[in-house]
Amino acid sequence: MVKVNLDQAEWRKAAASGDTGQCVEVATNLPNVVAVRDSKNPTGPALVFTRDEWKAFLHGVTHGEFDV
Repeated sequence: MVKVNLDQAEWRKAAASGDTGQCVEVATNLPNVVAVRDSKNPTGPALVFTRDEWKAFLHGVTHGEFDV
C-alpha cells in the first residue's frame, strides 16, 4: 500500500449537500491521485484513487453502470 500525503489536499463538496454533513469531500488538486473522505470525519481515513480509476468511476456514474 502506498502512503499519500494529504496535507496539501484542497477538499470540496457539492454545494447541494447543504449543512447536514452527510456527504463526501473530494480533493482533485493532488499530483496523480484523487482523494475522497467522509465529511463527518475529516480527520479519518480517505480513499485514494489514481486519476484513471477516478475517471472510470465517474464514467460509470454518468452512464448508470451502478445499481443504487
